[in-house]
Amino acid sequence: MKVALIHDHLAQDGGAEKVLAVFARMFPDAKIYTLLYEKRNVSHLRGHEIDTSIIQRLPGGVRHYKWYLFFMPMAVEFFDLRAYDLVISDTSSFAKGVITLPDTLHLCYCHTPTRYLWSDAHQYLNELKYNKWVKKAISLILSRLRLWDFNAAQRVDHFIANSQMVAGRIKKYYRRDSVVIYPPVETDKFSIVDHLPSGEEAYFLAGCRLAPYKRIDLIIEAFNKLGDAYRLKIFGDGIDEKRLRKLAQSNPRIEFLGRVSEEEKVKLFQNALAFINPQEEDFGITPVESMAAGRPVIAYNKGGAKETVIEGKTGLFFDEQTADSLATVLRRFKSEDFNPQAVRAHAENFSVANFQEQIEKFIAEKKSAL
Repeated sequence: MKVALIHDHLAQDGGAEKVLAVFARMFPDAKIYTLLYEKRNVSHLRGHEIDTSIIQRLPGGVRHYKWYLFFMPMAVEFFDLRAYDLVISDTSSFAKGVITLPDTLHLCYCHTPTRYLWSDAHQYLNELKYNKWVKKAISLILSRLRLWDFNAAQRVDHFIANSQMVAGRIKKYYRRDSVVIYPPVETDKFSIVDHLPSGEEAYFLAGCRLAPYKRIDLIIEAFNKLGDAYRLKIFGDGIDEKRLRKLAQSNPRIEFLGRVSEEEKVKLFQNALAFINPQEEDFGITPVESMAAGRPVIAYNKGGAKETVIEGKTGLFFDEQTADSLATVLRRFKSEDFNPQAVRAHAENFSVANFQEQIEKFIAEKKSAL
C-alpha cells in the first residue's frame, strides 16, 4: 500500500507537527506533502521525502507565508497524488483539499475546521491592525475561502477528529460525521519522582508558545494577587513574551525560562506541584504531559481539557477565565490530594501506542469497506 501524508505547513513545531511525526513513524516510506517548511522544524522527519508547493519558492514564501493565503487552496490542489492508495491529511486548514483518485482512500485527521474562516472568523478580522476598508476587502477574500473550505471538506472520505469538541465543529461547519481519536502524547518520556521540591523550591508550572490567546497573562495576574506564598515557572517564548514579562516584573516569584529542551521540560513537569492550563484548546497536549509525570492539572473548564482532566482525580477546574477564579482554585489546591500513580495511569489513555492501534484499526476497517 503506497501512502502519502499531507500537512498544512511546517513553519512551526506544535501539536499538529507532533501528530505528523507519529504518522511518519507509522508509515516510514510515506512521502510528505506540505505547502512550505522551515528546515529547522523538520529534524524529527529526517529520512522522509518532503515535497513542497510553489509557495516555498515565492518571495517571502516561508517567512511570510500568510501573504499567500488566497493562493493556498490552488497550491494544495496542484499536488499530484495519483500514485497513492492511501492519503492521510493532517490538518487544521487547507491540506484536506487535495484531489485524489476515486479508488484512493483519503482520511483526514482534523485538528479543527479552519479557525479564521469559521469559529474565530469575526475575532480574526477584529484583531487585524488595518482600517475598516482593508478589513472589508479581507472579509471578501475570507468569504471566498470559506466556500472553498466547505467544498474541500466534501472531498475527504472519512474524518477523524482530535476531540469531541472538534467533532462537533466538523459536523456544524462541514456537515460531516467523524470518529474521535485523541492525539498521541509521548507518555513514555515521563516518570514519577519520589520527592517533590518543598518550601521555597516548590513551584507551579505553565508553558506554551507565548501568544495572547494562550492567556498566560491570566496566570500572572492570579499570582500577583496571591503574594509571596506561591512560585511560578513559565517555559516557552513567543510574540507575547515582552508584555508578559512586564506584567510580572514586580513579582520576583515568577520566573521565565524561555525555550527549554525536551529533557528540561520533562524535569519541569515531574517536579511541579501542578501544571496550569488557562486557555481553551481543541485538545491540549501539555496537560496530558503533566499527568504522564504524575502531576495534576489546574485547567480552565472548557475545551479539550474537559475531555482529558478528571476533576478531583487528575486535576481541578476553574470555571471563569479570570485571575480571581484561578486564584480561588490555587488557594484550595493541595498536592497531597492527588495520587501520582492514578494521575499517570489516566494519561496512558492518550499514549502513542494507543493512538497507533486506533489509527491502524480505523484504516483497516475503511480499506475493507472499499
